[in-house]
Amino acid sequence: MNTGLSAQLRLINNGFSLDATLNTPDNGITVLFGASGTGKTTLLRAIAGLEKSTGSLSVGGEIWQDEHTCLPAHKRACGYVFQEANLFTHMNVRSNLQYGYTRSEHAEYCINFEHATELLTLNKLLDRPSTQLSGGERKRVAIAQALLSGPKLLLLDEPLASLDARHKSELMPFLERLHSELDIPIIYVSHAPDEVAQLADYLALMDGGRILATGAMNEILTRFDLPVAHDADAGAVLSVTPGDHDTQYNLTTLNFSGGSLLVPGRIDTDCENMRVRIMARDVSLTLQRQTNTSILNIVSTTVIELSNDGAAQTLVKLDAGGTALLARITCKSAAAMNITTGMKLYAQIKSVALLNG
Repeated sequence: MNTGLSAQLRLINNGFSLDATLNTPDNGITVLFGASGTGKTTLLRAIAGLEKSTGSLSVGGEIWQDEHTCLPAHKRACGYVFQEANLFTHMNVRSNLQYGYTRSEHAEYCINFEHATELLTLNKLLDRPSTQLSGGERKRVAIAQALLSGPKLLLLDEPLASLDARHKSELMPFLERLHSELDIPIIYVSHAPDEVAQLADYLALMDGGRILATGAMNEILTRFDLPVAHDADAGAVLSVTPGDHDTQYNLTTLNFSGGSLLVPGRIDTDCENMRVRIMARDVSLTLQRQTNTSILNIVSTTVIELSNDGAAQTLVKLDAGGTALLARITCKSAAAMNITTGMKLYAQIKSVALLNG
């Protein structure tokens, strides 16, 4: 039995049709990803019971909706973080948090007050009026508020959307902690590729009110039958582990299943859950390993699949020790090298973007 979320929900609202099937694991962050207007927020609201829908929904094996049952929103053990943080303006932070905590109908699932405030680093803000919080601080309080409602499921609707770049970067480390410290499924709505790359454990790609595909993030990002692999910003996201630091040149080795990469700066070897993003446009291919080159990151790969990517470009999917990479090259280069599936090639990676650490 799926102990995460299992949903088959349908609704029609002002001409928009939602017909979505979604299954998530019992923990980790599943990102609903797609362009604006594809139904991500509508699906989230239907799961929360804020939009009337038909179909079935269960969370942790508990039926919230089927042909016989439809729990109202206040009976569904889910915490919902809206795009705009809705705090009581006449209360300070402590009172806002305690209001939901003491009234939760789902107390058996609650994390305690101390854990929530520590997780979101709110201890120094507890006595501050909610009207004197920055945008990022308001979002942290809203997330803690949702957690203290005793959820079996946490729903986050584009929590970074209303924040400027500085406050986004301040909030991101707290969002990263959620999947490592919470043993409940989290569904996160976003249309921003950088948020997906940094936060997602699993990806559900939405378009036209339907879910096109779900799966592990890098699997979905590198599937040629899905539009995300053909975007201008297409690329792969790799899980890496910090290794040795070269003090002479200030470079740190990052190890992954297909080899190693070098990035500038010193990275603590105790860092966990680190990721890098490698854009398809930043990968070139050679038949032999090059030596007289300024490119430091060269990885041995095998060609898995090829696809025309417009009139002049070819997209190449590569296997690097069990990790998928994408390379976007010209059709002329692909023909000149006579690239075919199964061929051994060297991927020269011109740029590696460190996503966390």
